Amino acid sequence: MDKARSTKLKFKGDKTKKKRKREDEESGPSRSKHVEDEEEPETWVMPESAAEIRGPTFVMHPSDPSPISVNFDATRNRIILHPLDKDSPSLIERAPTEISQVWVITRVAGSPTINLRTGTGEGKFLSCDKHGIVSADREARGPEEEWTPVLLPDGMVAFQNVYENYLSVDEVAGGTLQLRGDSEEVGFRERFWVKIQSKYKKEAHEEKKKREAVTEVTVIDETGTNRIYQAWGAGRSVVSKDDKKELKRARKEGRLAEALLDRRSKLKSDRFC
Repeated sequence: MDKARSTKLKFKGDKTKKKRKREDEESGPSRSKHVEDEEEPETWVMPESAAEIRGPTFVMHPSDPSPISVNFDATRNRIILHPLDKDSPSLIERAPTEISQVWVITRVAGSPTINLRTGTGEGKFLSCDKHGIVSADREARGPEEEWTPVLLPDGMVAFQNVYENYLSVDEVAGGTLQLRGDSEEVGFRERFWVKIQSKYKKEAHEEKKKREAVTEVTVIDETGTNRIYQAWGAGRSVVSKDDKKELKRARKEGRLAEALLDRRSKLKSDRFC
């Protein structure tokens, strides 16, 4: 029997077994592909397209003087912008070290929008109201819990809400940072680093391949389509001799059927006279 795959999140510092590669393995693109294939499923990687943003997700912002991660405090039931060590390692090499840093992203198949649910506590959805107030205290999904991830050229991500505004990091009184959702343009405050797990990135690739395969095998029968749905010659249907015979026969049978019905109706009415 196949061994079940563990769904436990692995954090930085956890020991994992990695597959060895032969020293004489090819270099260049082929080597990169082998490395990607041999990556541990729980390895935290950068998405290369918006469709790959799914599953357990780590969201960070390069704030100054200290970068931050977007956390959820289940005890206080609120979003916390937690400061990260500035120097080591570099921000894009980070991985979550605690469950409060992880959000679970889900999406409806084929939809560009996503939902961000807390990875700890009872599972609340990240939402934004029309005033730009961001919270994570709702247990049900609606329009205000939908976000559209926008992958930027530098690999960072902006999150657009249903009001077509963007999620941002805002400084309030006393230097405290909080999330807002009323920015109309994407600037420094609206740009986030996002990391996902390798297995979900591969899952998105497989889905894309399947869609492309279906598109390739779908062939339109133009002759049949034109014959069924198009009318030629000023609105007159152009048909073959055999088709004309079939039409003539059908009309003749239709007339006979009508005549029989008329006769039966007449006999029935005579009977009651």
